[in-house]
Amino acid sequence: MVKSGTRLRSQVCSTEVIVVRAGDGAAELRCGGVPMVDLDQPRESAAGPAAEFSGGTLIGKRYADADGTIEVLVTKPGAGSLGLGEIALSVKTAKPLPASD
Repeated sequence: MVKSGTRLRSQVCSTEVIVVRAGDGAAELRCGGVPMVDLDQPRESAAGPAAEFSGGTLIGKRYADADGTIEVLVTKPGAGSLGLGEIALSVKTAKPLPASD
C-alpha cells in the first residue's frame, strides 16, 4: 500500500513518480508491468517493460485510474506505462475553465 507523498521509481525504465493521492486498499502501483519500488531502493530487474505496458510516461503529467483511487505525478519520464495492478492508468486532463463573457 502506498501513501500520499511517497516517491517511487520503475524497475524496468527511468520513470519516477510522486504519489499525489492514494485511496484505502489501493492495488499495487506498477510501471512497465512490474511493481514500482521506493526511490532509494536499487533496481532488481534488468528487463524492459512488458509489451502491453510500453507506452511510456510524460514528465509533469498526472496519471489516475478511472475511479480516482490513485493519482501520481511523473517527475522523470520513461518507456514503461503506469498501471494499478493490471489496469492501465491514463493521463489526467485539466478541467476546462468557465467561459467569460
